[in-house]
Amino acid sequence: MSARVETWLWLAHRLSGAVLALLVTLHLATIVYAVQGGLSAAEILARTQGSVFWGAVYGVFVLAVAVHASIGIRGVVRELTPWRRGGLDVAAVLLGLALLVLGLRAVAGVVL
Repeated sequence: MSARVETWLWLAHRLSGAVLALLVTLHLATIVYAVQGGLSAAEILARTQGSVFWGAVYGVFVLAVAVHASIGIRGVVRELTPWRRGGLDVAAVLLGLALLVLGLRAVAGVVL
């Protein structure tokens, strides 16, 4: 892979990590707020139903996870195994797509 593509992957990995840091903080703060408020799981789900805000937040969360995890695992596999050619890149893309599809299905289940 070219140095230019590797640079873009490095940047995407760092940016997705920064987005994840913010969204994980929001997610944990929301959990603490809900638990301290005595909300049950059913009450939390009732509040998220039809919420464009929470759908967008968790949609971006899922996108960031898909990007971050697939690039990160690609790097780890490249460092620890002899696998370096195009098959590794294809596997990383497929992993990212699987995470994206499964994550968006979960978001849809909570929000729709």
